Amino acid sequence: MAMPLRQSIKVATYLAEQKLRRRDKFPLIVELEPLYACNLKCEGCGKIQHPAGVLKQRMPVAQAVGAVLESGAPMVSIAGGEPLMHPQIDEIVRQLVAKRKYVFLCTNALLLRKKMDKFKPSPYFAFAVHIDGLRERHDESVAKEGVFDEAVEAIKEAKRRGFRVTTNSTFFNTDTPQTIIEVLNFLNDDLKVDEMMISPAYAYEKAPDQEHFLGVEQTRELFKKAFAGGNRRRWRLNHSPLFLDFLEGKVDFPCTAWAIPNYSLFGWQRPCYLMSDGYVPTYRELVEDTDWDKYGRGKDPRCANCMAHCGYEPTAVLATMGSLKESLRAMRETVSGNRE
Repeated sequence: MAMPLRQSIKVATYLAEQKLRRRDKFPLIVELEPLYACNLKCEGCGKIQHPAGVLKQRMPVAQAVGAVLESGAPMVSIAGGEPLMHPQIDEIVRQLVAKRKYVFLCTNALLLRKKMDKFKPSPYFAFAVHIDGLRERHDESVAKEGVFDEAVEAIKEAKRRGFRVTTNSTFFNTDTPQTIIEVLNFLNDDLKVDEMMISPAYAYEKAPDQEHFLGVEQTRELFKKAFAGGNRRRWRLNHSPLFLDFLEGKVDFPCTAWAIPNYSLFGWQRPCYLMSDGYVPTYRELVEDTDWDKYGRGKDPRCANCMAHCGYEPTAVLATMGSLKESLRAMRETVSGNRE
């Protein structure tokens, strides 16, 4: 795991505080969606299916920052839609960084070079660029030619200016171990991004393409082969070791979606950003008034093939914190990643 040491210490301290306070449910990272509008129409995305009136809305800065502060989470992932289309996205980031929140701005990078001057490098801030494959596969997944090349140039420019750059890659049943290896090798070795996040595609209810999502066994077999030969240890993956074990099928976990809650134009979304069973105005209501026991594989049929990080990464993190052996393992990988 290549998470910076300072960030690792802050997150570990935060988790220890929650344990001391005997809190059963708390947020690890908030998925903040200050708009749903996007400049792409990806086949696997359900956000742009909202009515035109909703797509025109932009969340006020005070509301966006206030939601993160209300939750108390140490980290926030700003998504959408395309957050760089928000006219005040730089102010949202600036205020969150000023509060020492670790901010990841998720972007398809089409506007990144144009908007980069609005941001300043900080150990609390990173651009998270979505890359689903090499040129042909990525452009096909976003339904537009030239997006991969623009994203690559934007990553190079951001790195040149001193920004931390991470990537997020979603893999479908059209992927093979080799296509995963190729894109992660490129991001890790050629572009030298700081961290990479990977995720098996989940059957998002509103997504136009419902045919290419992965099942649980497909996911395990795909990542087991992709991680072989020392790749997993060599890549700067932004995941806990136990979550990577989970993707390979070495361990299994229950879902803890409450730890990565979603806040959007409609409020706090139940139970996660991939499923919508209603919204509530406060994080406390989300945690206290949601029947979490009815969600997860074997409970809700919609969860049957889900292995998404929003539900299972926090479970892996909590399991790590609860085990001295796993804590030392994670620490070794963090220190090793920061030396490279």
